[in-house]
Amino acid sequence: MRRKSAIKRVRVPDPKYNDVLIAQFISFLMYDGKKAIAQRLVYDAIDAIEKKTGQNGLELMKKAIYNVAPAVEVRSRRVGGATYQVPTEVRPERRTALALRWLIGYSRARGEKSMAERLASELIAAGNNEGSTIKKRDDTHRMAEANKAFAHFSRF
Repeated sequence: MRRKSAIKRVRVPDPKYNDVLIAQFISFLMYDGKKAIAQRLVYDAIDAIEKKTGQNGLELMKKAIYNVAPAVEVRSRRVGGATYQVPTEVRPERRTALALRWLIGYSRARGEKSMAERLASELIAAGNNEGSTIKKRDDTHRMAEANKAFAHFSRF
């Protein structure tokens, strides 16, 4: 390690559900510091999930995040002039960060009218192990599986 590692900040839970993961999701969704808008979008999406599925929206959202989180990924490693894609395990914090980033990214790319509807649809799809974010996770796992031969180069 070259430098001192960053100190992990304590996350403040969100006001409605008192949940740290939802607060992190809101922070990832937020644009230009507009947290109130991001909160409204997330809470509307959870309500929409409950209306569409009849299940607990918060539980389905957590299940979706858990389903999307990747276990392994490939990282580039230079060895003697050649660059190898080395499969490595994903740290727990990074797993959730990637899952949230992918969910929000693919939600924004959807075609529904409002962002809350897009989020709800993507979360429902991910909760049922289908949709774009699950495909992204599977592609990531497939890439790691294909490069398993280079696992001995791992130093991460």
